[in-house]
Amino acid sequence: MDIILKKDVENLGLEFDTVSVKPGYARNFLIPQGLAVLATPKNKATLEATLEARKEEEAKLIASANAIVEQLKKTAITIEAKVGTGDKLFGSINNANLAEELAKAGVEVDKKYIKIPGSTIKRTGKFSALIRLHRDVEHNYEFDVVSDAPVEVAPKAAPAPKKVEETTETTTEEA
Repeated sequence: MDIILKKDVENLGLEFDTVSVKPGYARNFLIPQGLAVLATPKNKATLEATLEARKEEEAKLIASANAIVEQLKKTAITIEAKVGTGDKLFGSINNANLAEELAKAGVEVDKKYIKIPGSTIKRTGKFSALIRLHRDVEHNYEFDVVSDAPVEVAPKAAPAPKKVEETTETTTEEA
């Protein structure tokens, strides 16, 4: 069933997107909550008129989204996580963790705009996430997940210095 979103819906789409969902999800949740309307020809025509009227505002939104993409291209993120045996993580890394790390690096991206394939990361390595800032602006962002344990370099075992015991002998001479 095709619907037109009236608001941003996490893991589904942004405002004014036309998406296809299961009929029950649309009828029982999205439409009653006021998040979407059916994609009828009349509603599609209304959407086109709304987008045409918002063209200037959309141009500003696209420009700001492109500016954020340029910041993302200059920013390299490495997420440190606790690691168990091998390269398995204790817990997982998700879009909220990535949004938090980006914020620390000075790039503000809401977690609802970040999609990680499989939604969570459970191993160390190099990964990518799709960051969709506008319906026309998407960026495939690559980042690393590494162990937070410091790499220990075992120093060469130097022989321990031997203690030399001094023995003092006292001799007594009798006259």
